[in-house]
Amino acid sequence: MSSYPPIAAALVETMRARAAADPAAAVAFQGAPGAYSHQAVRELFPDGAALPSASFEDAIEAVQTGRADRAVIPIENSLHGRVADMHFLLPESGLSIIGEHFVRVRHCLMGRGTQADLKSVISHPQALGQCRLRLRGWGIEPIGYFDTAAAAADVAGRSDAATGAIASALAAELYGLTVFAAGVEDADHNTTRFVVLAREPAPPPPPGTPTMTSLNFEVRNVPAALFKSLGGFATNGINITKLESYIRDGSFAAAEFYAEIVGSPEDASVRLAMEELAFHTKWVKVLGSYPQTRSRTS
Repeated sequence: MSSYPPIAAALVETMRARAAADPAAAVAFQGAPGAYSHQAVRELFPDGAALPSASFEDAIEAVQTGRADRAVIPIENSLHGRVADMHFLLPESGLSIIGEHFVRVRHCLMGRGTQADLKSVISHPQALGQCRLRLRGWGIEPIGYFDTAAAAADVAGRSDAATGAIASALAAELYGLTVFAAGVEDADHNTTRFVVLAREPAPPPPPGTPTMTSLNFEVRNVPAALFKSLGGFATNGINITKLESYIRDGSFAAAEFYAEIVGSPEDASVRLAMEELAFHTKWVKVLGSYPQTRSRTS
């Protein structure tokens, strides 16, 4: 994280020291302080010690090695779909998904002086694209930056007020910037879903608790393999809310799949469906069962 602006790098060191002093309270996330992942950690664990990590792999490794008790990782976004590489990292991590959390992404226009001073703004290209119409209307030039929160830290370290940032309200708070306008994204449904990772699976939820189960599997390279694999979910009345394929190691011979279902392996119907899935696939790995925080029914 040495590439972060000095004010962000100093805050990272402070947060790392706090997490190191109490690993049982440490919650790892990817990004600079003030990132939306940091916001998710604060909302989920208000008394926790947020631990910034340079990459998703670093956040996961912090939990694996005991430097953190949990990691909060984005898995999908309502505008941009799944987060790249998560389908590889999750099953390989050896960690369990024990929870989910949704963060409404509300971009803020911020800076040092006044909005009238702004000639340009810096932020991650994805965030700039999500605010394209508002920025065009204001006549402010968008300039790409590698990280939204780090962009806010960069602006905080400048002496002029001509450059602002697009980032979270948390970033403005941490780096002492003024929020000129909140909710400047063009779409009002920009939401990121996060999962909570831990070394041990969550205990089974109480009966009647709406539950999600995440899993991945590899189908056999035979006709109708996927159809047969999923048949047990239909016959046992199990709702599959997500099914995504991906190719590993450049091999196009057979696909691996990431799936999410409504229910817990403790349920008899889910257990039967999983048995049929296992019969028709090369392998099945349950990544975790956890309470729903949003209903999956229409």
